[in-house]
Amino acid sequence: MSTDIKHMKMTGRGKYHRLFAHLSGLSTTEWRTTFREIESILGFELPRSARMYRPWWANDTGKYHSHALAWNAAGWETAEVNMAAETLLLRRKYPVNYAKSRLDELWPVHSAGAWPKGLSLKREDIYEDRT
Repeated sequence: MSTDIKHMKMTGRGKYHRLFAHLSGLSTTEWRTTFREIESILGFELPRSARMYRPWWANDTGKYHSHALAWNAAGWETAEVNMAAETLLLRRKYPVNYAKSRLDELWPVHSAGAWPKGLSLKREDIYEDRT
């Protein structure tokens, strides 16, 4: 599985999935925004470190950087960050006509089927009485 597909799967279901979805739906090559607008999209406040430390906005998709993974997997990268004004410019990494995959195509939903007849999760049905 390619790294891009793996990142899309992780991001589409993570804390920053709304940012991923928003960026995936844009048809522009640049998006100038504010920290507040990003919070509005996410539905929660950014962590304090996003306002205190410029490296939070780096395009680093390391293990603990799910925020950067969100914009990176959507095909974007940070280009300008103004910490004082709390503004951000994101640029598309690929051409606008870059083939986008829908999350349900990458991670299809499969039914587990019906609950087997006679299956019970009651304690007395699972464990034998051992006296």
